[in-house]
Amino acid sequence: MMNDNSTVVVRPARNIAGTLQLPGDKSISHRYAMLGALAEGTTRLENYSTGADCASTLGCVKALGANWERTGNQIVIHGCAGNLRAAAVPLDCGNSGSTMRMLSGILAGQDFTSELFGDESLSRRPMARIIKPLQEMGARINSSEGGKPPLRIQGGNLKGISYSMPVPSAQVKSSLLFAGLFAEGETRVSESVRTRDHGEIALRAFGAEVKREGTEAIISGGQKLHAIEATIPGDISSAAFFLCAAALFPGSQLVIRNLLMNPTRARLLDVLISMGLGITVQEMEERHGELVGTIQVEGRKWKGGTLAGGDTAALIDEIPVLAAVAPFTEEGLEVRDGRELRVKESDRIAAVAANLRAMGAVAEETEDGLKIPGGQKLRGAEVDSLGDHRIAMAFAVAALRAEGETKIHRADAAVISFGEFFTTLQGLVEN
Repeated sequence: MMNDNSTVVVRPARNIAGTLQLPGDKSISHRYAMLGALAEGTTRLENYSTGADCASTLGCVKALGANWERTGNQIVIHGCAGNLRAAAVPLDCGNSGSTMRMLSGILAGQDFTSELFGDESLSRRPMARIIKPLQEMGARINSSEGGKPPLRIQGGNLKGISYSMPVPSAQVKSSLLFAGLFAEGETRVSESVRTRDHGEIALRAFGAEVKREGTEAIISGGQKLHAIEATIPGDISSAAFFLCAAALFPGSQLVIRNLLMNPTRARLLDVLISMGLGITVQEMEERHGELVGTIQVEGRKWKGGTLAGGDTAALIDEIPVLAAVAPFTEEGLEVRDGRELRVKESDRIAAVAANLRAMGAVAEETEDGLKIPGGQKLRGAEVDSLGDHRIAMAFAVAALRAEGETKIHRADAAVISFGEFFTTLQGLVEN
């Protein structure tokens, strides 16, 4: 792979093999940094995510009075014991919707005014889904037209509510549970489709009581958080790219250590196994309520399948790479119920379809998904990430089986979640 920062050239590979350990899971890193800032005492986090999004969260908590420093592979956060202070300048969330949505829940409970903004991509993304319930709890929030950033939040005097989420979202659920820490009474968040539960698990790890009753997550206000020491497991969404790379080559062998195996995220492994990838779990343990393991991966015949309903919600971040390699499967891939993909860092449905067509494949866009026939070949071409980290990485994987070299423009977007992605992938490639 050749790299001039913004454009990366990927050449075909013969095989994938090796052992890797991935940077810390982004979902957990965001939440641990925010709760560490609120906690009493000093939180020490090993293997914190190296992505720019999680760095945005660290920048914001420092601006709110929670100092931190990096010591070797450790992030050390000095908690404010619940007493954040007003930031002197607007809070820069960069490209991170996770930072803006979840931090808004915390800021809604503070007795000062905060402003949050982001880059051009984040400024186009919808925040109404957190604004509405946080306003119901008592926060006063101003936004740009259509509920888009920047946001101005006047917090304080929150009351607990019962809220049924119209769209499944772990970020919205975490935001409301975080706000619930500062609210009078009980906050209940109900979801029609079970989403990632890292917020609930992280709150419990820091000493809060969070109950689960049927479809509801429930928290009572006024609880204190206490610092933890933790090693953050490897990011399973980042692992998806390497798992799909292995799936492209029958006989490939890959070992991934210290990998997050949370059941609300490990659905990816079940789906890949059902599509034909050989995955065995070699060891598993629980750390601060999260399951962590080592997996062995073997490339076999790669069938394809359909993603719909709860599977689409559970795999929303992994769908770009699954779709990018779908032409190489026997049966192809159909994605349904994925309207959420249209409002990510890019319109990921349109981006995947356009780049697959550029590489010579048939790919049909639907309103809420994709239909990609199997048994196709891809040819090397020029593709564009549209500034979206997952699109950049997805097409680097697809290019490994294309005929001829592929140029990925704006490939530097990968730094948002995984700055070392291209060198890590290169280390596994046998040409």
